Amino acid sequence: MADAASDIQSLSFEAALAELERIVEQLERGEVELEKSISLYERGAALKAHCEARLKDAQLKVDKLVVGGDGSVSAEPADID
Repeated sequence: MADAASDIQSLSFEAALAELERIVEQLERGEVELEKSISLYERGAALKAHCEARLKDAQLKVDKLVVGGDGSVSAEPADID
């Protein structure tokens, strides 16, 4: 499973999300054997966690501009919740 985890870590957000969407479609169709479904579900959970971590990293990089009372402009961490 370590290889799968490192494989996921190397994926971009977009690639991980696309794979996660394919997994969800396969599982929703219900045409996959039980063992394969479990494996797909586990990979999907890891992909979901990876996407969430990538989004959190991106959120931390986003700043919002704030105009002070004196007209000065400064940047501070965005409050995106």
